[in-house]
Amino acid sequence: MIKLIECPRDAMQGRAEFIDTAIKAAYIDQLMRVGFDTIDFGSFVSPKAIPQMRDTAEVLSLLDMFKSRSKLLAIVANTRGAEDALQFEEIDYLGFPLSVSETFQQRNTNKSIAEALKTVEEIQNKCEVNGRTLVTYLSMGFGNPYGDPYSPDLVAEFVGKLSDLDIKVISFADTIGSATSDLISSLYSINASAYPEIEFGLHLHTHPDQLKDKVVSAYEAGCRRFDGALKGFGGCPMAKDELIGNVATENLIQILEEVGEKLELDKEQLTEAMKLANVVFS
Repeated sequence: MIKLIECPRDAMQGRAEFIDTAIKAAYIDQLMRVGFDTIDFGSFVSPKAIPQMRDTAEVLSLLDMFKSRSKLLAIVANTRGAEDALQFEEIDYLGFPLSVSETFQQRNTNKSIAEALKTVEEIQNKCEVNGRTLVTYLSMGFGNPYGDPYSPDLVAEFVGKLSDLDIKVISFADTIGSATSDLISSLYSINASAYPEIEFGLHLHTHPDQLKDKVVSAYEAGCRRFDGALKGFGGCPMAKDELIGNVATENLIQILEEVGEKLELDKEQLTEAMKLANVVFS
């Protein structure tokens, strides 16, 4: 079964102008009516680092959870953020960005990779105690611009360490749009066969004209978890000065339907969500 993860948090987080809390909540509410498996709706991180997300708890209090089957995911960057997120029963998933690049790990979370792995273990333990699931994003999962070491074997080492911690969901994140179709296929094929107990996802930042080949490559290699953001808004503000856009969810839906997937989405609600996206991100 295909799992579509809609990421308004990723679409919003890099915008300089603060989006009103009520508008954020109304937009996420609309997304929850579409039928996405999960909504990556906010983050519990330092407001100095990501000021756009300083109202995540308030946004959550405004959501109408009774009209949706979508689950909620919040990004955290440290144990304290995880503890804050775990106070809210409405949140099903915590997401942590673990980087294959030492430079980016420092830029993104102010930690070394070794320190970040310890944090992953701490958060995983807290998730297990509280009945939640930790999603670990392997950022710079397809290469990095900093000259740090990278190889598919290195990624596999990270997956092995996460497997040892009993992490059940890992999403390969192409933070800067460097993935190729062949590399995507290779990473998924190798890791999915080696770790059948892990659900592997794909979080792309890519140019639209390269999207179809990359998504089909991941799909054919067994990937069934895909992240997107309506209209392709957003990108990672910590990666580079120039943002690489997110996958436009509407394009992702079209590609998956073309390969024969029947997605259980309310298309009327999706149309309304796309209209609202134009307003939110105008």
